[in-house]
Amino acid sequence: MSAASLSRLLGIGPQLISRQLFCFHTSQRCCTNVTFGQSLGPTTAAKQENVRKHPPKIRKSGKTAKFPSTNVTWEERLADAVTPLWRMNYEEQLQVKYEAQKRTLQLLNTRITNYSGTDGLCCPLHSTLPSPVTVGYRNKSTFSVNRGPDGNPKTVGHYIGTGKGRNIVCTHSDHLVNMPEKHKQVARDYEQFIRHSPLDPCILFHEGGHWREITVRTNRKGDTMAIVYFHPQDLGKEEIRKHQKSLVEYFTTGPGAACELTSLYFQESAMTRCLHEESPYQLLYGVPYIFEEVLGLTFRISPDAFFQVNTEGAEVLYQTVRDLIRASGDYIVLDVCCGTGAVGLTVCQGAARVIGIELIDQAVEDAQCNAVLNGIDNCEFLKGKAEIVLPELLPSLEGAKFLVAVVNPSRAGLHYRVVRAIRNCEQIRRLVYISCKPEGEAMRNFVELCCLPDQQKKLFGDPFTPTLAVPVDMFPHTPHCELVLLFER
Repeated sequence: MSAASLSRLLGIGPQLISRQLFCFHTSQRCCTNVTFGQSLGPTTAAKQENVRKHPPKIRKSGKTAKFPSTNVTWEERLADAVTPLWRMNYEEQLQVKYEAQKRTLQLLNTRITNYSGTDGLCCPLHSTLPSPVTVGYRNKSTFSVNRGPDGNPKTVGHYIGTGKGRNIVCTHSDHLVNMPEKHKQVARDYEQFIRHSPLDPCILFHEGGHWREITVRTNRKGDTMAIVYFHPQDLGKEEIRKHQKSLVEYFTTGPGAACELTSLYFQESAMTRCLHEESPYQLLYGVPYIFEEVLGLTFRISPDAFFQVNTEGAEVLYQTVRDLIRASGDYIVLDVCCGTGAVGLTVCQGAARVIGIELIDQAVEDAQCNAVLNGIDNCEFLKGKAEIVLPELLPSLEGAKFLVAVVNPSRAGLHYRVVRAIRNCEQIRRLVYISCKPEGEAMRNFVELCCLPDQQKKLFGDPFTPTLAVPVDMFPHTPHCELVLLFER
């Protein structure tokens, strides 16, 4: 695709942006060209627009739906929804992500009154660090159950359409370039299992049915964990156990044995999403955990543990954070929203102490286990809401010479009490903010960290200044990437 074509498609300038001098050591493996066996040719912009304006309709009867005439296959529609950049070569994808982060920094520049950057940016922007692997990089995938293009309600894949528009079609995921073959194989076998099961799928909770989605987790060694979600409705325990037994037999001695599952979990839930504490994950077969190596460290992965979905990309991300923190023997590192401790454990070498804060019980337990697994004794992990734990913790660290904070919140960003606590703690002179959606709620955090002192908002400390931004591509073929922002004062 030419620069001009890319510009028209994405609304960005065709010129190439010169790369910054600041450089990290990374490796790259280019994406191979992706083709669809059933494709009838490239999708033109006009055809894509037609699909967007006229989504397929599904009759309530669940029979085969009537679809508009189009040359776009279901596989292509799904790929365009899940991996919308799959038609571009990888260098073009990296440039698209660079331009997106550039616009974010330009927006931030207009909202920071105490800083004026060059080129309309609030700080230097590094070129997008590539993912070392671009095909089949996901170590976790969740597949839904719903009606397929042929109307079969026991189809396992990914959605096209929306519930609000009543045009959901569940399409097989075999052609998605970001998912490994093992994940697709487990999904196919799960579909065959539920199609032979006497129980109905659970598409809408109030309409009944039982079989729900399946999550697959893998590591680089090839270990595979599958988690099956099940709505009990009004089934008794004995009846549920009978279907659990059938599930185990299918994946251990039946056709599903080819998947070579290391772990098979089962969760009964009447809610869309619930944690282990709310509805325990039941280990039906195999070992309770799989393990992954990242930057020479071993991490335990439980069914609902947060772990970056791109392991090779995570190594680039954590190395980037480690380089930016520059922790020495006098530094205490605060790892806020630490999850299973991956950031804290990878940056602890050379630091005096690392203190992680995390809300979820299971994640804290995993983080503590990961520290023990790796023989690390200068890390501790505190459970609780960051907006409560951090303000209570900081007064006890007033004697510390240097504090460095790393924050890795969800898309909702940091609670304002966390931002206020960091801003008002004068020992914190350096902050690394990892954001998966910097143009969203995180922008509010950036502004409050960098604005002039504000009595009304109780922001009394000196403002931070953004000094470097580094995009890290964790999600090839999608528009998303992680932005690592370094703030100093």
